[in-house]
Amino acid sequence: MLRRLSKDQPDSFAFTPDNQAWADAQITKYPEGRQASAIIPLLWRAQEQEGWLTRPAIEHVCEYLGLAYIRGLEVASFYFMFQLQPVGSVAHIQICGTLSCMICGAEDLIAVCREKISDKPHALSADGRFSWEEVECLGACSNAPMAQIGKDYYEDLTAEGFAAMLDDFAAGNVPTPGPQNGRYSCEPLSGLSSLKDYDSGKTQYNASAQLAVDLGDSIKRIDGTEVPLLAPWQGKSAGGKASSKPASAKKAEPKNAAKLEVAATTAAKAAPKPAQAETDAPQAAGKKPKIMKAPRKSGADDLKMIKGVGPKMESLLNSLGFFHFDQVSKWSAEEVAWVDQNLEGFKGRATRDNWVEQARVLASGGDTEFASRVKKGGVY
Repeated sequence: MLRRLSKDQPDSFAFTPDNQAWADAQITKYPEGRQASAIIPLLWRAQEQEGWLTRPAIEHVCEYLGLAYIRGLEVASFYFMFQLQPVGSVAHIQICGTLSCMICGAEDLIAVCREKISDKPHALSADGRFSWEEVECLGACSNAPMAQIGKDYYEDLTAEGFAAMLDDFAAGNVPTPGPQNGRYSCEPLSGLSSLKDYDSGKTQYNASAQLAVDLGDSIKRIDGTEVPLLAPWQGKSAGGKASSKPASAKKAEPKNAAKLEVAATTAAKAAPKPAQAETDAPQAAGKKPKIMKAPRKSGADDLKMIKGVGPKMESLLNSLGFFHFDQVSKWSAEEVAWVDQNLEGFKGRATRDNWVEQARVLASGGDTEFASRVKKGGVY
């Protein structure tokens, strides 16, 4: 299927501060030089924030990861989980239309969508609040027919019950996900024939449905304020064991505790190594480097040869007065701190990708592995 970006695009995109902190944490999963591997989770986070994946969002993620735009567009257009056009502001309905669901009534559910939302998939309802599509197997065959709405599965559906469910969503409610015919999970409709004592101490709903009920956010846009924000591999105590605070303790913490912890972790990672640091005192403001009003007569250097500098970043650096490798190569630790603080939307990038060392090599006429790839056309 040919997938194209929507003709209607917003002017810009930026992660919320909390989602940006989440993104900073995600890329620490990957080895140095392999941060581009984070493109799928970051594109997905952008979609969760906006509801669909816009071109500015794809380009923003590419710039953040130091990738050519085409790389992000390739990923976004290849995977059908990425929505390349606007979706309903309340909910996007995904009807499973594969064998089990089709046999058990998926076409009836699609008919409801055509009647209540839009005659065509991927088209917004008249009020812009709903959209729908038919998707391939979602893996809930024993509970067919089913639909995914937001983050949750709604199973064992009937056309009448599904229509009432859409009315419920429209009224501002979030119906309880999971089986809609009284089943707890995917046990036989006739009742259990084995493992009859498995239900000792079980929750009111099955595990995933119970969590959805407890969270109450099936169709909520993800803005990063959800707890926990930290990537699991960062949320460890000094003894190396993962933190396991009870739910009650987490609720008692300050609202921004997770945000502050992520910020502290990100700042610690971005700080210069001890051998390079001139002082242990924080250098939030730093010292402004020497700048130029325009490039030399020979022309500006291609700053995109520096890993972490994309087209927009290069324009930003030029606007700040930086045009040449030797300028960057002479930055002190204090000057790097100043640059990092003035990279709007990309704070910390100069330190994270060690621009000074890269620029020294390039200014002396040498080549870095990244610059070699750029020259071969493997990046931009």
